[in-house]
Amino acid sequence: MSDKQQKLQINIARTAGFCFGVKRAVDMATDNAKAGKKVYMLGHIVHNELVVDRLKRQGIRFVDQLDEIDSDGTLMIRAHGTVPETYTDAEAKDLEVVDATCPMVLEIHHLVKELADDGYRIIIIGDHDHQEVKGIAGQVEDPIIVANPEEVNQRLPHILKKAGVVVQSTQNIFNVQAIVRELVPRVQNLHVVNTICGPTKSHQKEIHKMPNDNDVIIIVGSFMSANTKRLTSISKELNPRTYQVEKAADIQPEWFQGAETVGVSAGASTPDWLIEEVVERLQSIAA
Repeated sequence: MSDKQQKLQINIARTAGFCFGVKRAVDMATDNAKAGKKVYMLGHIVHNELVVDRLKRQGIRFVDQLDEIDSDGTLMIRAHGTVPETYTDAEAKDLEVVDATCPMVLEIHHLVKELADDGYRIIIIGDHDHQEVKGIAGQVEDPIIVANPEEVNQRLPHILKKAGVVVQSTQNIFNVQAIVRELVPRVQNLHVVNTICGPTKSHQKEIHKMPNDNDVIIIVGSFMSANTKRLTSISKELNPRTYQVEKAADIQPEWFQGAETVGVSAGASTPDWLIEEVVERLQSIAA
């Protein structure tokens, strides 16, 4: 390896890794499992397969429907939240429920209900298949979900008199702004609430700066994670030498040919131990 590569400086993003809501959910799951409870989750707690595998080893069970949960089991609601019917069905089965929904997501649930009660047609800016979006949509009747600017005309074929807009908490602010610009001429009374969460805003603010300050960028996180993929997309537009990896073993030494600096960031569903393993791998490459 050349002298230039030996001097590879590793800069870790201040915002890299677990956000408050995800850390809280993982800690709650671990604590309940340690307490001897039979913990079940509908779907994955977060969009990170390595985190899920570690929780499985702790005895936490992941199921697709409530019928798979034993009568003495504990249902944990994951960080993304869920639809109201999940609580109703769990109560009917007399299951203990531990709610690990991120408090910021719960705020969006309350907000869409208030907007709907005030007569606003609800528009959700977010990914159609994302569990957080499904949970938000389940709080109100007949919401409109818009994932990108191109969908606006399709989802709103007629002019609306009154609409309230909320945003999936991990959305890219530039995508939100582009969608809102398309909504303005299609809604007479448009009330927009930017519900992108604080950690996501901080992640995105930092990732807009890091690619310009580093020769190479490494984004750590699952390809199932929407917020991680958004970090990668933003970074790649600013620095083509951006690579997303799920684990340290994915990193290739040739990525750093001629590089002096590497910036490391990670999605909100990426634990500290994965980031640490990536940094150790980078240090070994630079050695």
